[in-house]
Amino acid sequence: MHRVTITIETALLDELDAYMARSGASNRSEALRDLVRRGLAQQGAEVGEAQCVGVVSYTLDPSVRALGRRVPQSRQDRHDHTIAALSVPLDHDSAVEIAVMRGRVAQVSAYAEGLFLERGIRHGKLSLIPVQHDVETHTHEGGEPHEHSHLRVRESF
Repeated sequence: MHRVTITIETALLDELDAYMARSGASNRSEALRDLVRRGLAQQGAEVGEAQCVGVVSYTLDPSVRALGRRVPQSRQDRHDHTIAALSVPLDHDSAVEIAVMRGRVAQVSAYAEGLFLERGIRHGKLSLIPVQHDVETHTHEGGEPHEHSHLRVRESF
């Protein structure tokens, strides 16, 4: 491991210390390594061709321009990329929704960014998980050989 010295303004250092406390990092170096890894992984994902699973979370006001009907329809239109969706009503005017999507980073990111631009969508966040698509052939007890498709989590994009 190499030692690196950086200069950082007080306000940003306070934010780093707060992040360190929230994340459970035992020291600033550990916290910085975590943040750098996340930032670099996200940048690598911007290539767009890599396969991923994306967790899209946001709040939605279903009364805004029929958003409560249009968002589920947008997932249905992408049925080959949608793995799961969950909607949790919070009150009369808002729900937390989570959609788990799969595909190329460019596809999943474009879906999420388009969704976040909709009026009535707030607090949008996309988390990308690098995966690779594997097909395996195996036999269950007493059965015939058959193929299974798996999404395997990778270390990075």
